[in-house]
Amino acid sequence: MNERAILYRKMEGIPDEWGTAVSVMAMVFGNMGDTSATGVCFSRDAANGENLFNGEYLVNAQGEDVVAGIRTPQQITKIGSQRWAERAGISEEERVAKYPSMEEAMPETYAQLNQIQENLENHYHDMQDMEFTVQEGKLWFLQTRNGKRTGAAMVKIAIDLLHEGMIDEKTAIMRCEPQKLDELLHPVFDKKALSQAKVIAQGLPASPGAACGQIVFHADDAEAWHKDGHKVVLVRIETSPEDLAGMASAEGILTARGGMTSHAAVEIDGVVYKEGDYISLNGTTGQVYAGEVPTKAAELSGDFKELMDLCDKYTKLQVRTNADTPRDAQLARDFGAKGIGLTRTEHMFFEDKKIIAMREMILADSVAGREKALAKLLPYQKADFKGILEAMDGLPVNIRLLDPPLHEFVPHDLAGQETMAKEMGVSVEDIKRRVDSLAENNPMLGHRGCRLGITFPEITAMQTKAILGAACELKKEGKNPMPEIMVPLIGTLYELKQQKEVIQYAAKEVFNEYGTEVEFEIGTMIEIPRAALTADRIATEAQYFSFGTNDLTQMTFGYSRDDIASFLPVYLDKKIAVKEGREVRPDLRCGICGEHGGEPSSVKFCAKIGMNYASCSPFRVPIARLAAAQAAVEE
Repeated sequence: MNERAILYRKMEGIPDEWGTAVSVMAMVFGNMGDTSATGVCFSRDAANGENLFNGEYLVNAQGEDVVAGIRTPQQITKIGSQRWAERAGISEEERVAKYPSMEEAMPETYAQLNQIQENLENHYHDMQDMEFTVQEGKLWFLQTRNGKRTGAAMVKIAIDLLHEGMIDEKTAIMRCEPQKLDELLHPVFDKKALSQAKVIAQGLPASPGAACGQIVFHADDAEAWHKDGHKVVLVRIETSPEDLAGMASAEGILTARGGMTSHAAVEIDGVVYKEGDYISLNGTTGQVYAGEVPTKAAELSGDFKELMDLCDKYTKLQVRTNADTPRDAQLARDFGAKGIGLTRTEHMFFEDKKIIAMREMILADSVAGREKALAKLLPYQKADFKGILEAMDGLPVNIRLLDPPLHEFVPHDLAGQETMAKEMGVSVEDIKRRVDSLAENNPMLGHRGCRLGITFPEITAMQTKAILGAACELKKEGKNPMPEIMVPLIGTLYELKQQKEVIQYAAKEVFNEYGTEVEFEIGTMIEIPRAALTADRIATEAQYFSFGTNDLTQMTFGYSRDDIASFLPVYLDKKIAVKEGREVRPDLRCGICGEHGGEPSSVKFCAKIGMNYASCSPFRVPIARLAAAQAAVEE
C-alpha cells in the first residue's frame, strides 16, 4: 500500500482489494564470475514490433542491475549489438573486442536461450518478455509473460501474428488495447524541420514517436509543471520506480545511464542545458535535438489501417466525431469517422467580424435590430457549414443550434464595450446596461439552449437557413450533403415542437430560394433528466436522440465530469430513454457526443445497450473504432 503501488494499480486499472501475488522460488546467481550473467529478452521488438529476438544482458550481475539502469548492458544478439554500435558510432572491431553480444560471447547458452524463446512464443501465440540467469555456464529461466509493448508494436505484432496464422482476426482485434492506440495518433516530427534541426546527442531508441518539452530534473517537478499546463521532458541520471508519477506526466524521458530495458533508456553527454530549456526527442531513432522541432499529424496507414479495416468488418456501433471546423472534420474522416455527431455552432462566432455581428445581435433591443445583425452572420455561418458538410460529403453531419448563455459572447471590458457602442451607434452606457442585464445567477441552468431559440426564434431561423443553404449549394455542385439539425437542452416535448416549427418554416424559405430541396433530419439533445424520463413523448417529434453526457451527469447527480472518476450510473438513465424512445419510434437513432464517446469502456457500454453511434474528438476516433469492434467480438 505504498504510494508507488497505489499509483501503479490506478494507472493499470487494478482494484486495490485484489492484493498482491507472490511467487517463491529457489535463488540462482548471475554474479558468480565471468561465466555467469543475467538478462532480459523479448521474442519480438517491444518498441516497434519487429519480428526479431532481442534483449540485453550483463556479465557477473544480478537481474535488478539490468532494469535499474545502474550499468549499461550488452546486447543478446549479434545483429542487435551491431545496430547499437552503429548508433553509438563504434567501429565493428571495437564492438567485437569490448561489447560482444551474448550470441558471440556465450554461443552455446545463446542457442539454448533462442530455442526456448521460440518455443514460448509458439506456445502462447504472443510476444514474450522473459528473464533469465546464467549461473556458472548453466541457463536458468526465471519467468515469461506476455510482453508490454508500445502502441505501434502492439498493432504490428497483432497483424503479423494474424498473417503468420498464429491468431485469427477476432483475436487480433482483442489483442489491442484501445487506449494504447493514442500513441499512434500523436504528431510526429516534420521531416523538413527535422533535417534542419540541431542534433545535440544520440541516445537509444526506447520508444517510437516524437516528444518535445521543457527540461525538468526531478520527477516531482515534472508532475507539478505538467499540472500547470507545461509540456516537460524529464532528464535524469537514471530512473527508478519512485519516479513513476513524474514519468507519467512527462512528454519524454532522457537518462544518462541505462539500456533499452531500463525504466527509461537514453544516453546523453557533452551538452549542458538548464531547467526550462526546450529539447526534442526522436524516440524512433534516439536522437536529441535542441529547441522545439515542429511536428505534423499522424497518419492512418499500413498495419494501423489494416487493424481499423478489421474493426469495420466486425463492429456494429458506428463512430462519429465532434468537429467544428472543416479541418477537424477531414482529419476525423481520415481516421475513419462515419460522420459528425456534434458540431458546436457557438465555436464559429469568435473570429473578429463574426463576434462583432454576434454581439450586435445580442445587444440589439428589438427584433428588427437582431435580424439586421443576423443577416450579417448568415453568410459567415453558411460558409462554415458548407466547409464541414463538404468535408463529410455523403456522411451525416449533426449540427447543434446555438447553446451557451449569451453573456459569454458580449464584451465585459470597457474597450470592447466602446467598440460595440461605436459599431451600433449607441452610447457606452446603453451597451453596459444591456451587458449587465444578461448576467445570471446560474447561467448553466438559465437562458441557454432551446430557450434562446424560443425567446429569439430569429436565431434558430438564421442558423437553419445557413445550414440548409450550404447544403443546397453543395447539392447543386453535385455533392451529397446529409445535414441533421439538433435542438439543444429541451426538457419538454413542447419546446422541441416549437423549435421544429421554426426550422421547418425556415427550410421552406430556403428550398424556395434555391429551387431545390435537401433531405435533413430534426433531432434533439437529451441532456436534461426530464427529457430522458419522457423520451417516449419526445420521440414522437424527434427523429434522433443525442445524449449530452456532461449536462446529464451534472443535472442528474450534481457531479462535474472534471471532479469525479466514474460516470457509469448516468448511462443507466440513458438505457431507459433509448428503450422508451424506440417503443414509440422503432427506427430512432441514438448516440452520445460527450467526452465519453472516445472512452473505451463507455463505447462498449453504448454498443451493449444498442446505441447507433458514439461521437468523439478526431484523435480518439480510432480508439473508439477498436473499442466498438471489441464490443461486437465480445457479444
